[in-house]
Amino acid sequence: MTVFQALVLGLVQGLTELLPVSSSAHLALTPYLLGWQDPGLSFDVALHFGTLLALVWYFRAEWLEMIASAWRIGRTRRIETMHDRRLLYLIVATIPAGLGGLLLNDLAKSTFRSPYIIGTTLIVLGVLLWAVDKRSPRSRMIEEITLRDAIVVGCAQVLALVPGVSRSGSTITAGRLLHLDRPSAARFSFLMSMPITVAAVVFEAPEALRAEGLSAPLLTGVAAAAVSSWLAITVLLRYVSKHSFGVFALYRVLLAAVVFATLAARG
Repeated sequence: MTVFQALVLGLVQGLTELLPVSSSAHLALTPYLLGWQDPGLSFDVALHFGTLLALVWYFRAEWLEMIASAWRIGRTRRIETMHDRRLLYLIVATIPAGLGGLLLNDLAKSTFRSPYIIGTTLIVLGVLLWAVDKRSPRSRMIEEITLRDAIVVGCAQVLALVPGVSRSGSTITAGRLLHLDRPSAARFSFLMSMPITVAAVVFEAPEALRAEGLSAPLLTGVAAAAVSSWLAITVLLRYVSKHSFGVFALYRVLLAAVVFATLAARG
């Protein structure tokens, strides 16, 4: 892999990981459409370290509050504040995705990366996101999330193991289905992505390091992912404060059309 290819893939990862358009689909499709060799899931996951850095920095105030909550809960054995509850809900929401990753990891590395599956899931989740977002009233904020909400959104995150679904797409759709307002659905989606991203990096990054080492392409990809992830968070939270997710649903359908057209052209 060249530095330029890693730069492109890093930018693709960062810009699409936190938008509801599926980074795994883009990382699988980019080499396919450009005629590059697929670097594989391990390299894709290594790029997630860049996204992880952006998440830690952007939400640093929230993470510090939750670290304090963990210390307080450990001392008092009680859950009292909003930050205590948010920490509990993030832990609960992470469990389904963790179990799903252990059970479906092999399929995620092989069968699920089929362009036919990716094209189909891009359309299905895009239509679902549009329909749910359009009909859901803007009534609840992130401070009003309950344990049931955390379980439902956590289960929705499991679907993101299939490229084309999108972790943020599935969790934002679930959040809107539960009547969270758009910024709250996006913010909770971003916060709950951090634990599962940490787990993915811990388990898969060693394989990428064995294959690539601390090479210039790998470091370039991670740096590009970090910068573009921070940009994606900033833009999306500002955008959805005034607009719907409809533009992302439309993009998903158009991308799927490109995928199927390319498949047909190549026979």
